[in-house]
Amino acid sequence: MSDEHAEAVRLLWGPHPKPTRGPRPRLDLARIAQAGIEVADSEGFADVSMQRVAAQLGVTKMALYRYVPGKAELVALMIDAAIGPYPTAKKVHGGWREQLEDWARQLTAVAGQHLWALEAALGPRVVGPGELSWLERAVAALDGTGLSGAERMDAAVLLVSHVRGITQQAHAAGPAGNPEAQLGSILGDLMEAHGERFPALTGALASAAQSEGQDQAWEFGLHRILDGLAALIDQRAP
Repeated sequence: MSDEHAEAVRLLWGPHPKPTRGPRPRLDLARIAQAGIEVADSEGFADVSMQRVAAQLGVTKMALYRYVPGKAELVALMIDAAIGPYPTAKKVHGGWREQLEDWARQLTAVAGQHLWALEAALGPRVVGPGELSWLERAVAALDGTGLSGAERMDAAVLLVSHVRGITQQAHAAGPAGNPEAQLGSILGDLMEAHGERFPALTGALASAAQSEGQDQAWEFGLHRILDGLAALIDQRAP
């Protein structure tokens, strides 16, 4: 692990030595992460800073630096706390397909509560134990299917990407309605004026309009991903 990531690894994975002497610490990592989450949830991820989180905790920025060396490490703590560990108390039912469908629905619910975490989690970074437990569960669901380790990892990443894309689209649509209905309305107006140039799209939109604007992108994408995995698993079968 590079020196650049050493502090994030220590904060996320420990060990966290406790002082044996002196006054009891005013803060701990869990409180700091929660304060950052509160700022991101209420004000937006762009407003998260060491200064703002310190103010949320009622301490000085210098006091916060005693626990977290910088914003990158703060964000790493926030992401892992916001996503949390996969709910291991939940019993696993069904085969790999049922397990992954349930997994994706649960992840979507978590992502919807902390939309900023999807943005913050992009790119190479140190992953914490909570977030990693979700990846563990998805990969484990595909055990015994004949897929290679790399293919099982790729399947999990593909599902995460679907969750991210649909959740972000829904957030962008705002309270006015689902993104599919809004896009359909905009395109419908354009096709009325220019439909002769785009006959395939005009026909598809007319068919989609019969669903009365129902947002089907989430279900359609999820099941097509699972269908593709099923076809690949069938190829691997002896």
